[in-house]
Amino acid sequence: MKINLLSCDAIRPDKKGIANCIEAIAKDINAAQAFQFTEILLEGDPVDFEVNDKNSGSALRALRKLDIDYQILD
Repeated sequence: MKINLLSCDAIRPDKKGIANCIEAIAKDINAAQAFQFTEILLEGDPVDFEVNDKNSGSALRALRKLDIDYQILD
């Protein structure tokens, strides 16, 4: 499944939490890339990546908990 992270609506976003979430749910993303994706997202630009199928349900819950708007691409 591919997902597009659109924005983060949290008043005070947890950068480390978002980066850890991205690293945990994404396929072939390391910690440095996850932090870079977090920075891009918080600057207002969308990011997309492949999510491990076995983590798809928990991934969506984790993103909602962090106040991240997302779109499922396929």
